[in-house]
Amino acid sequence: MITITKNEEVVLNQIEIFAIEYPEGIPVGILRKDLGFHEYDLIQILTELEDKGLVIFKDNKVSLSEHEAEVNTVNSRKDVEELELNMKEKESYELIRSLVDERNLISKYTLEGHLLYGDLKLSNFRMYHIILSLQNKGLLKSINKDDGEYYLLVG
Repeated sequence: MITITKNEEVVLNQIEIFAIEYPEGIPVGILRKDLGFHEYDLIQILTELEDKGLVIFKDNKVSLSEHEAEVNTVNSRKDVEELELNMKEKESYELIRSLVDERNLISKYTLEGHLLYGDLKLSNFRMYHIILSLQNKGLLKSINKDDGEYYLLVG
């Protein structure tokens, strides 16, 4: 699922409308005039939509990409970040569940390595934020043992 803001949805809908009229790509100026957005804001929105794989933005023209993903719309950029964090948190929790041993323990460094360099490729900040969030929710507990630091999967 791809999460976009209301403004991104407005731009995406307009691109879908203009796609038939401009099969070689919709000029940014046409979109800007029709939508009434400032050029800087429109470019920023188009870049976000391209990063999410919904459009192709090249040479000041934009066109729809071939995507099959479901699109979810939220009110603001902050809502997008929170939703994405919740999704990453769930993915991280599932990863932790697959990595723990029979006692529900995992080495701190093994867990951090998988979160940073595994399929999720989290940033340091996001990794620690997710670990802290899981601890605050009572799903993960930090444990010090004689042979090192571990996390206990509680949930």
